[in-house]
Amino acid sequence: MLSLGIVGLPNVGKSSLFNAITSAGAAAANYPFCTIDPNIGVVDVPDARLAALADIVKPVRTLPAGVQFVDIAGLVRGASRGEGRGNAFLSNIRETDAIVHVVRCFDDHDVTHVDGAIDPVRDRETIEFELALADLSSVEKRLDKARRTAKTGDKTAAVEAAALEKAMAPLAEGRALWHVTLTPEERAWLRPLQLLTLKPILYAANVTDAELSGDEGPHVTALRAAIERDHEPAEVVTFSAKIEAELSELPVEERTEFLSHLGIESAGLDRLIRAGYHLLGLQTYFTAGEKEVRAWTMHRGDTAPQAAGVIHSDFERGFIRAETASYVDFVKSGGWKGAKEAGAVRSEGKEYVVNDGDVLLFRFNV
Repeated sequence: MLSLGIVGLPNVGKSSLFNAITSAGAAAANYPFCTIDPNIGVVDVPDARLAALADIVKPVRTLPAGVQFVDIAGLVRGASRGEGRGNAFLSNIRETDAIVHVVRCFDDHDVTHVDGAIDPVRDRETIEFELALADLSSVEKRLDKARRTAKTGDKTAAVEAAALEKAMAPLAEGRALWHVTLTPEERAWLRPLQLLTLKPILYAANVTDAELSGDEGPHVTALRAAIERDHEPAEVVTFSAKIEAELSELPVEERTEFLSHLGIESAGLDRLIRAGYHLLGLQTYFTAGEKEVRAWTMHRGDTAPQAAGVIHSDFERGFIRAETASYVDFVKSGGWKGAKEAGAVRSEGKEYVVNDGDVLLFRFNV
């Protein structure tokens, strides 16, 4: 399951966004540190293809893929040193796949800003600095151990120490590791530390209703320019916490009409999830049987055994073959029986690279 950690300064719309997209009722108020413990919610990945498959197969149950959102308290300057209980909060998102940095890009005198003025570029730098210093603490502890081991003549520890030293230099300056070119081997040494600034990042820009349906305002423009200037591998998704809150109170069947009336193509949640999938190189495949039609999340470029492993490690270990049909052929043929009769079902082996939308039936033996 895709897991996204939500960070940002106080009063930028983090908890409002979390409430709206998960309907979890997280605390949201106009003062810092409203969120004390992490809020965790799971939402369905919207995918119209799943309903189409269910209409054909008529399964006992239909299960969409899910995305987990972890919302922590607003960070402030000094969070990496424990200000505002920052250290405790940051530890809660180390296991997430990516970070969603909610940035305030709207002006409202009734909603205070912790730094007094609206400046998303400054806010971005503040959060990056705190994440970098939190990572520095982790790297320093590991480096100390690697250096001691390397002194005994352990060549592996010496290689690890070199990778850690390369990471420590920018972190000590408050610079995120996404600005640093690292080799695959160096990344492998750093991976067990679950460093925050090695995670892909999505900027969720909280804007006014008018900016969401029309031209982007100057704050979003400035944010995009800063990201491009720094060559940061990130994506920006605009949303309105106010609109998302209103959407969450409507019946599902009325939401599309509501958005259309506002001139908005899709909900902020949908765009966040799509951006997350794109940023992390993810795609969806389906299994379709009488008991269950289900969507599964996997990495683009993975093979059929790896896709099987998403369901259970036994499926990957004992993989024999995968009966495969594209989503288009499966629907066009009216299910497995029709697809087989039309010659649209293929038997694929261990080298097969799964495509987005493939409908798979795994054969395995353990």
